Amino acid sequence: MQSNAVQSPNSALYNERMEPDRLLDPLIGAFDRALRAVFAPARGERAVPGAPGSAELSEPDRRHSAALMRINHAGEVAAQALYHGQAFAARAGATHDLLEKAAHEETDHLAWCETRLAELGSRPSLLNPFWYAGSFALGVLAGSLGERASLGFVAETERQVEGHLESHLSSLPERDTRSRAIVEAMRSDEVAHGERALAAGAATLPGPVCTLMRYASRVMTGTAYWL
Repeated sequence: MQSNAVQSPNSALYNERMEPDRLLDPLIGAFDRALRAVFAPARGERAVPGAPGSAELSEPDRRHSAALMRINHAGEVAAQALYHGQAFAARAGATHDLLEKAAHEETDHLAWCETRLAELGSRPSLLNPFWYAGSFALGVLAGSLGERASLGFVAETERQVEGHLESHLSSLPERDTRSRAIVEAMRSDEVAHGERALAAGAATLPGPVCTLMRYASRVMTGTAYWL
């Protein structure tokens, strides 16, 4: 007769042994996402907005457009990281799904910006790994504060991004219709993300937190313009 000490796969002992795997899997998934967001070419589902044959730009306009699109690409890398971090820490299934949907849609933005940077003969920010790491940590922190606070970060982030994109529309050369179409499509998506977060019960963040987020954004945009 076999001893009762032999454990079946459903036993408590087996589950205890498997617990580290259940804890490790999300970390492996998060690391894989980070590598894909920062180093792998983005694969969007929607076509790049605007006609690829935009008017010929002067060299100063080309450099300025490229710098602005590099900022937008860095912002999308940071947005991916923020949503991934919040989803990693999310306690509610509905909130997790909302964050995953937003992150998925942001992948289109990454692909659009990468395409336009290549068309302009430029490159993404050299500091993208840093932007991702910092934003992911902020996302985990926001997600750990609870569902309404996490959604509040989404709503405030998208509000600030909307203003940032509007400023780019004012600054992009009029002849650069391709970049302008991309930024307009991105702005439309960001507004929708913020509205969904508010409808889901987002809390209003304290004023000092919003101010800190603005200053952090200025550091990133000011640096990414050149690097």
